[in-house]
Amino acid sequence: MQKDAYIRAKRRVEEVRGFYSHLLSYIVVNTFLAIINFFTTPGFWWFLFISFFWGIGLVAHGSSVFMKRGIFSKEWEERKIKEYMEKEKE
Repeated sequence: MQKDAYIRAKRRVEEVRGFYSHLLSYIVVNTFLAIINFFTTPGFWWFLFISFFWGIGLVAHGSSVFMKRGIFSKEWEERKIKEYMEKEKE
């Protein structure tokens, strides 16, 4: 039992660390792209497109890590499975 709890906690820490690594990459790379954009084509801010779409991915990653009780979480799946099993019994 305690080993299972340790494994779950370790997996959770790895997920959170992965998100923060992703966030740091987002900040560093987009800062670098903004600087390049400023010096090469200051009239057209193309780096914003990259930042926007990558930001959508970052939000999705963050929600999958920090919103475990969301609509499509494991708990939700288990509730739905039990619900459908109860309907089958009727």
